[in-house]
Amino acid sequence: MTVNLEVAEGVGTLRLDRPPMNALDVATQDRLKELAEEATRREDVRAVVIYGGEKVFAAGADIKEMQAMDHTAMVLRARALQDAFTAVARIPKPVVAAVTGYALGGGCELALCADYRIAGENAKLGQPEILLGLIPGAGGTQRLPRLIGPSKAKDLIFTGRMVKADEALALGLVDRVVPAGEVYEQAHAWAARLAQGPALALRAAKEAVDAGLETDIDTGLTVERNWFAGLFATEDRERGMRSFVEEGPGKAKFF
Repeated sequence: MTVNLEVAEGVGTLRLDRPPMNALDVATQDRLKELAEEATRREDVRAVVIYGGEKVFAAGADIKEMQAMDHTAMVLRARALQDAFTAVARIPKPVVAAVTGYALGGGCELALCADYRIAGENAKLGQPEILLGLIPGAGGTQRLPRLIGPSKAKDLIFTGRMVKADEALALGLVDRVVPAGEVYEQAHAWAARLAQGPALALRAAKEAVDAGLETDIDTGLTVERNWFAGLFATEDRERGMRSFVEEGPGKAKFF
């Protein structure tokens, strides 16, 4: 399989496994969607790590496969391509991308689907589609400017240049830079900590933030208000507040 889902201690690792560069061909895209939807459904998956291995995250699309596609073929495929990445972005649980080596084109777009990105010192990220006479097609023109702002996103998209980990951190494209050998360990630790938290509240927080970014402030506040009130019907809220009153803050156990 080109993508695997491995689950341990509440953390599901979506592991890309298509040597040597984890090129995201059609089969890999479809498998990614399938497993993202499985991670969404599974109650034993409470947080997710996206990982490409020690050497490379994902170097982008399979260019040889794309070269053979004409306009009609891509019209038929483009929606499925986006749907695969959207399935990852819509996992209603905390998702962290563990980025080592190249994360280019579709690889960068996949990292953008995570809630948090931890990069190795050897990471190189970018959207080089313009160098092929194309634009990003798996969400790069939409998720990248929402993350780092339109001007910085346009610079990367217009030029197709790669940025090293330190510049990616300065741009806000990644959230933490660590030694390459520690990327997965730290990403897993981030996910494992959140896997111990209140699943419904984490889902509410993620959906409220994501929905609010897509709309005006008043509509966003309505989304927040509805989720906030709704959580008062949950067992996690009862546990959290009871623990706070009886034991003090930060000691609640949610499962």
